[in-house]
Amino acid sequence: MNIGYLSPDFKRHSVACFIEPLLAAHDRSRFKIFGYSGVSNSDPVTERIKGLCEEWRDVSRLGDDWIADRTRADRIDILVDLAGHTGEGRPLLFAHKLAPVQVTWLGYPNTTGIAAIDYRLSDAVADPEGAADRFHVEKLVRLPGGFLCYAPAPEAPAVAELPLLGSGHVTFGCFNNLAKLTPAMVALWAQLLVALPGARLHLKSFGLAAESARRSLLQQFADRGIGAERLELAAPVESLAAHLAKYQGIDIALDVYPYNGVATTCEALWMGVPVITLAGPTHVSRVGASLLHSVGLAELVAGSAEEYLQKALELARNDDRLGALRRTMRDRLRASPLLDARRFAGALENAYREMWDRWVQAEEAARPVERESQPGSSERL
Repeated sequence: MNIGYLSPDFKRHSVACFIEPLLAAHDRSRFKIFGYSGVSNSDPVTERIKGLCEEWRDVSRLGDDWIADRTRADRIDILVDLAGHTGEGRPLLFAHKLAPVQVTWLGYPNTTGIAAIDYRLSDAVADPEGAADRFHVEKLVRLPGGFLCYAPAPEAPAVAELPLLGSGHVTFGCFNNLAKLTPAMVALWAQLLVALPGARLHLKSFGLAAESARRSLLQQFADRGIGAERLELAAPVESLAAHLAKYQGIDIALDVYPYNGVATTCEALWMGVPVITLAGPTHVSRVGASLLHSVGLAELVAGSAEEYLQKALELARNDDRLGALRRTMRDRLRASPLLDARRFAGALENAYREMWDRWVQAEEAARPVERESQPGSSERL
């Protein structure tokens, strides 16, 4: 079976740390993998992903008609879109029905609204049965054990000792995109800092490179009684290793709501930092819950803002629990479904096979039945 993956994010990007382990684990005796790359400026990650595909097509400079012709010539059975309605995505290509079975996954956390896309991959925590189905034009396929498989960065530094043992206070942290930080989230974190007078909060984001953004955020916290001395606002660093090393100074990571972190949460966990998340009614507000369920830390999932605050306070006041989590977190992740690429690939391949069998059955059912000639009948020539 020919499986095609289309993405502009086959590069250093959050999508790469989830697609790369799958590509490496695919069963080559059953599936041939085609990569359709929309990457305009390749990097070492692009080259790694390219090496995991039997066939590689650079479609970054091709128009929709050319890509359509290429995929049809490749006789793709199942085509998977990894970008949806995101920057440089090509979702309208799928309206042309380029493959018998079309799937959306990973890069776009919602329905595409494109009826020609048959399935969307998720799981029972991120999209609970029944509650989410009516909001999708695609059929939701819920993968067992989670809809994500994560590959930690090989350049990640070692997990450091619990920071509070040296500093004498708890340091909370959040390295999510600044656009996800709502006023309601600032208010909730301010309550947390008021309840723990010695605690600090470290925020790091591309958006904080702007002085205006830093001033605005400091003012929001000041309006809620939190002085600048309790906050560290950091701009991005050059390398991934340096970015991950910042977690060596964080005791507890705080997830954002209503748009949870994804790769950010995985990075924090890999660096030994537990994550408190708040689960809501939509996929984007339940990915944190999905990830924490996958690694056996469902107790860190809150169902309300009050519970989020309570869980963060309880964990911050329990040095022994924090220390144990930090020491064992990487082993926990290694033993979890989140890092089990072989298990994930097997579950996804089974899903692909079911999708394909369903398409074949539908094609056979739609095929007109040939009328048998009756005895003694004659046909007009």
